[in-house]
Amino acid sequence: MSAESKFREAFQRLKQDCPVNVARGTPISQNNIAREAGLDPSALKKARFPSLIEEIQQWMRDHENITKQSTLKSSAIQRKRNRDLKEKIKDLKAQRDHAISLLLDADTLILKLTKENIQLKLSASKSSKVKKIEI
Repeated sequence: MSAESKFREAFQRLKQDCPVNVARGTPISQNNIAREAGLDPSALKKARFPSLIEEIQQWMRDHENITKQSTLKSSAIQRKRNRDLKEKIKDLKAQRDHAISLLLDADTLILKLTKENIQLKLSASKSSKVKKIEI
């Protein structure tokens, strides 16, 4: 199979949004056609394939609005995803801060109760006339 036929088949797959080697929704460009064909992007040159390059450029001119819309749509989706992730990070930080606060409160209470327990044991052993029953 010649390189030109690989490029043409890749171009058709991208137009139909059924790529094999690149992600679905990948915009049509000479580099993406070459990647879809499984060849180096520098291989698709106007000097080697003038008619194919002209077809690609003509298709891109004819579908410029669609390409811009899909780019804008994917940009909007990415912005929404980033915003959702930022909100999730903010929420996780708030949860972390709350958990740390609860942990510090618990540590403080444990320390206070431990000191109180030690003081009670000391005062009980000094002033107590009651004998301990050991089991």
